[in-house]
Amino acid sequence: MAWGQLLKWCSSEGINPKHAILVIGVREDLEVGQIEDVLHTVRCWGRVRVRGRKFSSEAGGLLVLCECKEEVVSSWVPPEVRPADGDDVWKIVNANGTPAAPDDFSEKLKIFLATEGKSVADLEGFCTPSVPPGGTSDAVLQSLADAISRANKGQTESHSYRRLRIFSGSIPTPAGEESLDYWLEQATLMVQESEWPEQEKKRRIIESLRGLAVEVVKSLRLSRPRASPEEYLNALDNAFGSAESGEDLYFSFRLIQQKAGEKLSDYVRRLEPILAKVVKKGGISDRDKDRVRVEQLLRGAIGSDWMLLRMRLNERKVYPPNFLDLFTEIRTEEEHDRTRQRVNTRVRSVAARDESRS
Repeated sequence: MAWGQLLKWCSSEGINPKHAILVIGVREDLEVGQIEDVLHTVRCWGRVRVRGRKFSSEAGGLLVLCECKEEVVSSWVPPEVRPADGDDVWKIVNANGTPAAPDDFSEKLKIFLATEGKSVADLEGFCTPSVPPGGTSDAVLQSLADAISRANKGQTESHSYRRLRIFSGSIPTPAGEESLDYWLEQATLMVQESEWPEQEKKRRIIESLRGLAVEVVKSLRLSRPRASPEEYLNALDNAFGSAESGEDLYFSFRLIQQKAGEKLSDYVRRLEPILAKVVKKGGISDRDKDRVRVEQLLRGAIGSDWMLLRMRLNERKVYPPNFLDLFTEIRTEEEHDRTRQRVNTRVRSVAARDESRS
């Protein structure tokens, strides 16, 4: 069931299901940016980020997990989305189930007013002129537009970004706190994606800190009272992160090999946060990271030679895939391998039974 699959996927990716949707039936050739552009045309869930993709033969395309900035309100979610540049139909599933589409505008209007705790009579009361019987005045339409505008503004202001977990810089990481890498990832996402003013972003960073981490930020504020949220995060990274240079990190990255029995998808996932540190420290440029990722796979994936040959990665180093596309390809190949193994096992089992009977 798609609803159950959405919850399971959210759990594995650490996403709040109330801020997630599952998009079904997306074409495989679409880039992440194209998918997000289409979904951004629907206003009810705010800004959308693709967090995972995988192929489904049942759906005849990709299943796409998306994290939404706003909490997804089931009654506002359309059952499907149609991209403007084709005849595709993407089905939408959310954690509260897929709502039935209202048949006409009046039903949609009733749902909206009920959500706001209002009735049609309340809406008419906003208008100065009377409404002619059987008709709709311009004043009613204007009042409706104003109500929608106020509702959207209220929704943006009331739905806060998920709260940052506690970080103190203590080693080992105490129970209930986050490690530096994970905390920085979430804090950076908050700073880059939220629409709050800088003062609010800095307040939320500070309220999540404890112990020595608070002292680091206090010291920065004393020396630079107008320091930005990004400077707060850089100060914490410098204080508690690795002291290795970009070149040292790049050298360490090149030495990472696939472990015995480790799946290729797990290997590339293990490489990614380290590669991100290399880029951040200036070991390589951001535009080179896709090429470097592929080169390291070819160099370090010692247990997956056949899969790399099938994917023809050696021929694609000049125009390498990005992380998400590469990860999706690998997962698809791994699924094909598992299917072939199941079929081969079944065939051998049937052959063994036939031999025993003869």
